[in-house]
Amino acid sequence: MCTDNPKKTEHLLALDGAKERLHLFKADLLEEGSFDSLVNGCEGVFHTASPVALNVTDPQAEVIDPAVKGTLNILRSCVKASSVKRVVITSSMATVFYGGKPLTPDVVLDETWFSDPAFCEKSELWYMLSKTLAEDAAWKFAKENGIDLLTMNPGWVIGPLLQPTVNESVEPILKLINGAQKNLDPIVPVWVDVRDTVNAHILAFENPSASGRHCLVASTISCSEVVKILRELFPHFNIPENGDEPFVSICKVSKEKAESLGLNFTPVEVSLKDTVESLRAKNFLSV
Repeated sequence: MCTDNPKKTEHLLALDGAKERLHLFKADLLEEGSFDSLVNGCEGVFHTASPVALNVTDPQAEVIDPAVKGTLNILRSCVKASSVKRVVITSSMATVFYGGKPLTPDVVLDETWFSDPAFCEKSELWYMLSKTLAEDAAWKFAKENGIDLLTMNPGWVIGPLLQPTVNESVEPILKLINGAQKNLDPIVPVWVDVRDTVNAHILAFENPSASGRHCLVASTISCSEVVKILRELFPHFNIPENGDEPFVSICKVSKEKAESLGLNFTPVEVSLKDTVESLRAKNFLSV
């Protein structure tokens, strides 16, 4: 990370215990060896940084290289550090959903489902392609180098903001409330709270029997239903009804493996309420 950018560091330095236990390092995902000093001496490594950008002009430079090369560079640093016992990577449901198969209401996705890079590329789903290629590369590298690797595969992450900026996954909700857009489409209707996502990473590291991939999805509900919930929670915001057909039938995602870690998912209603309250507390709302 860039340690001299206050927008990226001040909220971290303000955390409880940061003065005693937080150390910031300057690093570059695309620079091999950049994470060597950071990883050395660590028992657990959490790789959470990969660009989330759905609209790009140069997919290779903007999302694919940072995702794939960045992941491999961190894993190479982990190989050098004999102290590392387990690596947990933040992947995505983007590596699960896009295999080109019909997703009907009777379908239940789980960790055995994989997105198809060829399908993603043909469909110009560049972010989905970047995450799929990165996870594929990570599993191959981990197998070849004896790394104890786990992946967390969250859906669309919402919930209260820690940082002082609006991230890509919360921005559509902000635009909806502020009137900058009329619906939430084309968001993939799989939702998870950021706090559950964080807890899942910690539980995965701490549980010796944990292994493999973990789908992190609290709810699979349509964008129309999400808008309906927001309208009920915040009637004074005058949120428009979503433009698509209400309560679109969608597939389900298994919670079994995530819950086996000891994870209890936050209801989507709570996540949505806390998202909006956080946006209001940080003065992002114009209404």
